[in-house]
Amino acid sequence: MTSPRLEKLNASLRAANLDAAILNPGATLKYLCGVDFHLMERPVVLFVAPEREPILVLPELETLKLDLIPFKTQGVAYGENPDEWNAAFAQAVQTLNLDGKRIGVEPQQLRLLEFRRAQAAAPNADFPDAEEVFADLRLRKDGTEIASMRRAVKIAQDALEATLPLIKIGMTEKELSAELVLQLLRHGSDAEFPFAPIVSAGPNSANPHALPSERKLQNGDLLVIDWGATYDGYISDLTRTFEVGAADEECRKIHEVVQAANAAGRAAAQPGVPCADVDKAARSVIEKAGYGKYFTHRTGHGIGMAAHEAPYMRGDNVQILEAGMTFTVEPGIYLAGRNGVRIEDNMLVTENGAESLSDLPREIRSVG
Repeated sequence: MTSPRLEKLNASLRAANLDAAILNPGATLKYLCGVDFHLMERPVVLFVAPEREPILVLPELETLKLDLIPFKTQGVAYGENPDEWNAAFAQAVQTLNLDGKRIGVEPQQLRLLEFRRAQAAAPNADFPDAEEVFADLRLRKDGTEIASMRRAVKIAQDALEATLPLIKIGMTEKELSAELVLQLLRHGSDAEFPFAPIVSAGPNSANPHALPSERKLQNGDLLVIDWGATYDGYISDLTRTFEVGAADEECRKIHEVVQAANAAGRAAAQPGVPCADVDKAARSVIEKAGYGKYFTHRTGHGIGMAAHEAPYMRGDNVQILEAGMTFTVEPGIYLAGRNGVRIEDNMLVTENGAESLSDLPREIRSVG
């Protein structure tokens, strides 16, 4: 018993001249196995070697999950005593004859906890960076994946629309964030969100990754809400900017500029186009308006089972967009100490163009 996703990984390992790969809990492991394993103090590691049955090292309490994996997998379980864990890793390495071999790792995911034990079990092995192998594995979404992402977008949009009437001047960013979280769950999001909602107003909105605070919403604030839902493991990642009461002329101006930049970035997305062109299209609008130095991040990033994955919409990325790729377009302007604006949509590259999976109004709306 095997699976197309496992076969795809095995083919990529062969093409990259890798003898095996090791994966710990995260998007790639979930993609392959269809099962949730959590990052915790007990290591969980899948050893994959072409032509061999994969081996999963896992705690005894997780062994029932082996039956949920869609391909035959040998489990090597260990107990609660950490002194016994190295033996489980050694058994996996010896069974697959991996010592002295090239074992690819996912550098942004594999922790020192797992790596040290794998290295101890295979002291003569090489552990090269296999980031490109893993990124390519999930890069192009199939119809089932796209359907889940569409659902995640709808859940997020419906949840925000249900939250907006609850916004009042004087409520805190934290209070608003809590209401949005509740609505996301009520509208069908998986309990594990892609990220905690960013709710930032006034001067806080000039920080792209602000955390919701005790600051109260005030008349004239710009309010940035960056949120997403998860459905069947696939995520949405959206941002809209609102005015609390009535914003001033400059706030409305920078919103119009960002809205135009968002439209330009979305229009530039086509199969056969470099990612850099999407970034340049959005960025040029903001630069021509005189706010170039206030757009301080890339225009977008890939989305799927992870909130940030390939492809990346930045000015130096020559990667070519292909049908099935999904990513964000999220230009922004951030005026330190005053206000900020970001407008973010989720894009799907099609055979003949690109489609925005999100359609929530992008025009500035007043709340509170």
